[in-house]
Amino acid sequence: MTILVTGGAGFIGSNFVLDWLAAAGEPVVTLDKLTYAGNLANLASLAGEPRHRFVKGDIGDQPAVEALLAEHRPRAVVHFAAESHVDRSIHGPGEFVQTNVVGTFRLLEAARGHWQSLRGTESEAFRFLHVSTDEVYGSLSESDPAFSEATAYAPNSPYSASKAASDHLVRAYHHTYGLPVLTTNCSNNYGPFQFPEKLVPLMIANALEGKPLPVYGDGRQVRDWLYVGDHCEAIRMVLARGRPGEVYNIGGGAERRNIEVVHALCDALQALRAREGGYRGLIAYVADRPGHDRRYAIDARKIRAELGWSPRESFESGIERTVRWYLDNAAWVAQVRSGEYRRWIETNYGKRA
Repeated sequence: MTILVTGGAGFIGSNFVLDWLAAAGEPVVTLDKLTYAGNLANLASLAGEPRHRFVKGDIGDQPAVEALLAEHRPRAVVHFAAESHVDRSIHGPGEFVQTNVVGTFRLLEAARGHWQSLRGTESEAFRFLHVSTDEVYGSLSESDPAFSEATAYAPNSPYSASKAASDHLVRAYHHTYGLPVLTTNCSNNYGPFQFPEKLVPLMIANALEGKPLPVYGDGRQVRDWLYVGDHCEAIRMVLARGRPGEVYNIGGGAERRNIEVVHALCDALQALRAREGGYRGLIAYVADRPGHDRRYAIDARKIRAELGWSPRESFESGIERTVRWYLDNAAWVAQVRSGEYRRWIETNYGKRA
C-alpha cells in the first residue's frame, strides 16, 4: 500500500509527508517540480528512508504522472501541488492558471485512468484528496458568519480564482466519472518549512535582522490561523474516513487581525531572543495589496462532528512552536532566502513605502 503526494517538497506538503511517515508508516511517493518554494531540504530527515521515494516532476506532465501511477499503484493521491501566494498571482497570474487549473486537470485525468484500471477492493478503496483554501469563498465583513462547506464561491484574486477552478474540476470528476474525490478547504497555515514570503516567516526573518516588518494597509485584515501539524492530522482523518464527494473545511478556530499576529510574533521573539527596545518598533505600515480581502473565517463543525477532528494547538502555542523552529533552523532560513527570494521581495515590497 502506497500513497502519492504531489507538491510534497513544499510547505504543507513536506509537513504532511513527514507527519504521514511518523503517524501512519505507509510508504509515500513524493512528486514535486521543485520550483522556488519546493525544497528538498524540507525532506532531508528522510534520507535513506526506504518508505519514501522522491520524484522530480510536474503534475502537468500527464504521461509522466500516468507512468508513476502505473509503477507504484497508489491507493490514494493527496494533491498539494499549487502556486499559492496571492501577491505572486497579482504580479503573474499565468503561472497560477497553468499549475492550479491545467495541472490539476492533467492530474485528474491521470488519476481517473489509474482508478479505472483498478479492480475490486482496490477500486473501492482508492481516493483522490484535493487540498484547497478558504480564499475560494471570497471576503467576509466583521459580522458575517464564517465560511461553511455550503458557502457560495466568490474568489477575488487570481490565486483564489485558480483554486476555485481546480475545486470545480475535482467536483465535476466525481459527479461525471464517479472518481472518489475528497476536498479540503483550509485557513491560513503557519509552522515549520514555510517559504519566507508569507506573513509569519517573513516577519520572523526580518525581525531577527532588524529590518522593517511590512504590514499591509491598516493591518486590521482578519484571518483564521491553523498550525500546519493540525492541518496534516485533519487531512489524514479525511483520507481515512471522509465520504467521497464531500468537502471538509479545516480551520484553527483562531481569528486574528494581521497586526495582532505581528504583535504576537514580536512578543514571542522578545521572550526567546530579547532585543533592546523589543521588536514592535520595527513595524512599518505599507501600501495595501490590490483587492485585499478583509476577513476569512472557517466554520469547522462538519469535520468535528463527522470525523472528531479539532486542532491541538492554540494560536499562542502554535506561534511559540513556530518561532522556536525558525530560531533553531537558521541554516534552513538562510538557504531558502536566495537571490530569487530577494528579487521577489524587491518586486513586491520595493514600491510600498
